[in-house]
Amino acid sequence: MASVDEKAAVFSQHESPAVSQHENASRDASHLEGATQDVDHGLTPAEQRHIIRRIDKRLVVMLGAMYCVSLMDRTNMSAAAIAGMREELHLVNNNNYNIANLVFFVPYILFQPPSTVLIRLIGSRIHLSVITLLWGAVMIGMGFTQNHGQLTACRALLGILEAGFFPSAVYLLSTWFTRYEVGKRYSVFYLLGSVASAASGILAYGLMQMGRLDTDLTGWRWIFIMEGVLTCVIALLGYWLLVDFPDSKRKSWRWLSSRETAWIVSRIQRDRGDTVTPPFNLRKFIGGSRDWKVWSYALMFCFSTTQSYALAFTLPIILVGNLGFDVGQAQCLVAPPFIFSAITMSIGGWFGDKYRMRGPIVVVNMLLAIIGLFIMAFHSSAAVRYFGTFLVTGGANANVPLVLTWQANNIRGQWKRAFSSAVTVAAGGVGGIAGSLVFREQDRMTGYRPGLYACITCCALNIIIVGILEIAIKRDNTKADRGEKVLELDEGETTNDFRYTR
Repeated sequence: MASVDEKAAVFSQHESPAVSQHENASRDASHLEGATQDVDHGLTPAEQRHIIRRIDKRLVVMLGAMYCVSLMDRTNMSAAAIAGMREELHLVNNNNYNIANLVFFVPYILFQPPSTVLIRLIGSRIHLSVITLLWGAVMIGMGFTQNHGQLTACRALLGILEAGFFPSAVYLLSTWFTRYEVGKRYSVFYLLGSVASAASGILAYGLMQMGRLDTDLTGWRWIFIMEGVLTCVIALLGYWLLVDFPDSKRKSWRWLSSRETAWIVSRIQRDRGDTVTPPFNLRKFIGGSRDWKVWSYALMFCFSTTQSYALAFTLPIILVGNLGFDVGQAQCLVAPPFIFSAITMSIGGWFGDKYRMRGPIVVVNMLLAIIGLFIMAFHSSAAVRYFGTFLVTGGANANVPLVLTWQANNIRGQWKRAFSSAVTVAAGGVGGIAGSLVFREQDRMTGYRPGLYACITCCALNIIIVGILEIAIKRDNTKADRGEKVLELDEGETTNDFRYTR
């Protein structure tokens, strides 16, 4: 059976140039509707499961590997800091270290919205692999910086290049899976990033030993150089292995057949009804800003990433300066809390997909983080305070894929979802700015309590937002059940049976 794209291509050869874009989109939708009548496309259940496994192995794992190096590259500043960078570049006893962290997020926020448009225009394989290769080159350059100005300039350039990755990857994943499959995939995607964070301290400790080589490069420089080389290798693999959107005509190496792709498209159409991508229109793209729920998810993401970035940037410094561990111990002790966070986000992703809920799990994660923050703030034992970092890291990081999944579940329409993904991840960049300033050097003697109080406030605000969303979602779903309201109408629709996920 011909794919939906092939049918649309045949039809477009005979259409009049005077036909409007809206009519084209409506006609494509009618073809999709016809394609979904043969819901299995001649595929057996075993073949369907095999297709999903292939997508998991190739798309989710490849994106997860690229996110590994992305998260490692943006957060390895703390490992380099305790390995001698602060002293060599004169970043001690001033805010230059915080500024170098902060400056990454300004272009990271500004350049994210265009990325979700650009990935549709040029394709995910070229877009994602090229920007990953370029930021790997910048990482190598950071190993040769000689002063704070050069380091800050490299961090700003890194922010420009990395801005395109995360929202594009989240958007791409959402187009391949149904609403109650995507939670586990986001969790695995972010879990691989947490594993990278866990391993980055141990890796950094090993790389800093290269400073003993007969070169002029000190240990912290090798952290940047070798992790940059690893990023470039992953980028080249991404160019070879990444795949495009399921409705794209671009071919991928040894990927799905047209019949298998048509089955993917039809199941997404049955789940969300927004498979057809209308031509880009700035008004439609920005129109997503009128939905207050988009901003609610963005705020939750911001408050979650404030905590996760704060720990990523300063946990090794806290372990050395506040809990009394030496540099080698601190580099290795970073790993266990992030491994614990991988466990919590896996449980949350599986539970959320199985029982089709998101908000209550967000609240549980925030309560877990609050307990950990109070332990870090007030307990006298360094060992117990270190245990508190497990709870904070686990709660804050587990909410990152969970909030992304929640907004993907409750937003319909290709360009609205692209806008929502970009805004949500950009809000995560705002959280990165806040997180880079949360734990200040002047607060070291007080146990960094002002920063801990700020993180507790973020947790409380997230719980409040979840409460507001829960009330609104229950009200809207009830009205839709009674036929009083139609939810998330897409262009050309007059009715649907869509319901919000709690």
